[in-house]
Amino acid sequence: MRLSPMRYKDFVWPHNPRTYVIEYERVMAVNKVPYGRYQLQDLGPTRRILRGEGEFVGEDAYRTFQSLATVFYQEGPGLLVHPVWQCANAYFVELSLAQEPRADYVRYTFTFWESYDDYVERLTPVGGTSASAGGGTGTGNNTAGTGTWHTVRRGESLWAIARQYGLSLGALIALNPQIKNPNLIYVGQKVRVA
Repeated sequence: MRLSPMRYKDFVWPHNPRTYVIEYERVMAVNKVPYGRYQLQDLGPTRRILRGEGEFVGEDAYRTFQSLATVFYQEGPGLLVHPVWQCANAYFVELSLAQEPRADYVRYTFTFWESYDDYVERLTPVGGTSASAGGGTGTGNNTAGTGTWHTVRRGESLWAIARQYGLSLGALIALNPQIKNPNLIYVGQKVRVA
């Protein structure tokens, strides 16, 4: 199975990183009970940390790394789209380069911190649709509630739907916060296009 490339802001990886690690963390406090043992206090989950490493290979290896470094210097969070995991609004917080004595090979590592922007923490079942995805059945365009909706047909991707309506992929993803992984859409699912 061929996966779509990973993306962050306007940078698209020429090939996906070799490893990708997602760290989930829950903050806990330990309170000593006088003349007793202890009590644990759950302070809740904290940011997800998204780390990875990979290589750029070929005569453009260093130019590709420079392009990634340019994105690192841009301020503010951006949309991180992984080919399998859900999208995340994230800050690019760390980038390192392992200099090799070769002109056509760059090894690098990266770290992103997910930004909490009141996203829904509840997971929906695979194949499920969100109540905010609009109503209606059939194919083509629907107007449900506010906005214009497109019903996903067999073989369509968000990228193809965005092109069909003259939108960038980022704009289409922004219109559809109910879609947590833009690489997984289903026949019959409603996608807001305006």
